[in-house]
Amino acid sequence: MNDLFLRACRNEPTERRPVWLMRQAGRYLPEYRAIRERVDFLTLCRTPELAAEVTLQPVRRLGVDAAIVFADILLPLDAMGAGLRFAAGDGPVFDRPVRTLADVAGLAEPDVERDLGYVFAAIREARRQLAAEPAERAVPLIGFGGTPWTLAAYLVEGGASKSYGHLLSWSWQDPRGLARLLSRLADVSARYLQGQVDAGAQAIQLFDTWGGLLDARRFRELALPALRVVVEALRSRPEGRVPLIYYLNNGAHLLPELRDLPVEVISVDWRLPLDEVRAIVGPAKVLQGNLDPTALLASPQRIEEATAELLRRGSGGGHVVNLGHGILPQTPPEHAQAFVSAVQRHALAPVG
Repeated sequence: MNDLFLRACRNEPTERRPVWLMRQAGRYLPEYRAIRERVDFLTLCRTPELAAEVTLQPVRRLGVDAAIVFADILLPLDAMGAGLRFAAGDGPVFDRPVRTLADVAGLAEPDVERDLGYVFAAIREARRQLAAEPAERAVPLIGFGGTPWTLAAYLVEGGASKSYGHLLSWSWQDPRGLARLLSRLADVSARYLQGQVDAGAQAIQLFDTWGGLLDARRFRELALPALRVVVEALRSRPEGRVPLIYYLNNGAHLLPELRDLPVEVISVDWRLPLDEVRAIVGPAKVLQGNLDPTALLASPQRIEEATAELLRRGSGGGHVVNLGHGILPQTPPEHAQAFVSAVQRHALAPVG
């Protein structure tokens, strides 16, 4: 098995730095688009055989050092009765947004095995197929979910938003009421992510896409308590621990708040160089990232140069090489390959 990614997450010595790409299973791959021509997005998520096939597509094409199960961070909200659908051109939409305490009380209490078991089945099937791959492609499988704050951002707004006015208004007018929602989301998320680990996920990534909406004080007061509930639930598993990765988008101002978050890996966007991130969060954390996804729209030569700069900035501590956000749909697959290949040629691990 290629366990480079897992060893790097645990800050163990590795022969080179591992690489994978956020949203690596997706629209930039023609083999993914071929499947989407047959089924809609939610059907793909809910069909374990297809989800596992899509999970393995970038492993087989690009030779990345980790797979991530094909799913969506919003699936637990659908299991809570929020009425998730994907509207053409508009992205996710919730028919029943949650904006009051009465709405919170009306959320269903999901049985994660019954209501989200298709994700667990996809993990088991992907693990089975990965075990049958050649040794270099038998890579670890990452599970994932959204943080309570980021899940709330979509649920309260009823989908994506430019200003997140409903969420932020609630956070000022009734922070205790919003905390009730975040507590519900933390409980469901913890059980859902524990189910992913039980099914075979070998690491968990928590996506905090909208954490950066808050200043540092309000992040500590509003978002961090629920996030810690999820992290501590995964940390306290008697069956054993898996590496935890916390991804923060547009939140460089929040990095000092993360020094004591009990996760192995801090994953960041491209807005701050990794050496500056490391100076803020300290040497104990492994860093993940953080190439600007738009760099993969450049020429292969420019991708090589940008990768070399990323590796230089990421030296001096544990580093899992990745993008600073999800790969863009218009990225040519050969450019994604150029990035992965450049990392695998040049990303010698730091010593000590």
